[in-house]
Amino acid sequence: MGLTRKEVRGIAEYARIALTEAELDEMTTYLNEAIELLQPIREYNLTGVAPTFHPIGDLSNVMAADELDANDRALELGVALGNAASTQGRAFRVPSILGDGGGDR
Repeated sequence: MGLTRKEVRGIAEYARIALTEAELDEMTTYLNEAIELLQPIREYNLTGVAPTFHPIGDLSNVMAADELDANDRALELGVALGNAASTQGRAFRVPSILGDGGGDR
């Protein structure tokens, strides 16, 4: 049982994607073909198989802590912010990218 045009239109609206009637037809066909390709997976007997939430398993953060290095090579605040187009206190000031209308953050 495939997706209907109405269901695909609903998905597109939810994702805020504007589709023309021709694109809606094309996307309906494309999504139904993708679903059909995944059907063999549904035939596996997965009784007793625990869900996998991450394919790598016990993933941990490998980033180093934000600490001064042994040679104490930190930039002075004035040097770090010296070429910034705009600053606010001790930080770079950049335009908001979230579109909340709150201006610069």
